[in-house]
Amino acid sequence: MFIELDLQSETPIYTQLVDQIVEGIASGALQPGDPLPSIRSLAEDLGINLHTVNKAYNLLKQEGLLQVHRKKGVIVQPDGMPGVTEAFEDKLRQQLRSLAATAAVRGMSEEAFTQESRSVFRNIITNSGGEQR
Repeated sequence: MFIELDLQSETPIYTQLVDQIVEGIASGALQPGDPLPSIRSLAEDLGINLHTVNKAYNLLKQEGLLQVHRKKGVIVQPDGMPGVTEAFEDKLRQQLRSLAATAAVRGMSEEAFTQESRSVFRNIITNSGGEQR
């Protein structure tokens, strides 16, 4: 699993970690049942605090994307990903509102925003874990 963190970013490290694991699952680079590095191992590999990795893993576990076993360790949810729920749609809508507002303030057209959104979505699901745009 390839994780690339931007330690100078305003985005918290645990959020970057969550986002990259979710993108790995969405792209197919991480398959159901795939093991992830232990908290300690990933923290050491990335040079970050183990509590940061723990926080990211716990958030992903709460969202139903990961399972944590005492013997198996951390694995991508083998029983299928959670579906689209009303709570998910509400969260997505709020995130999109923020992005759309930022795009509008900068002068991006609705068409350009929609096209970029579509392009990013398609890139993730067809890229199979390759380079980011």
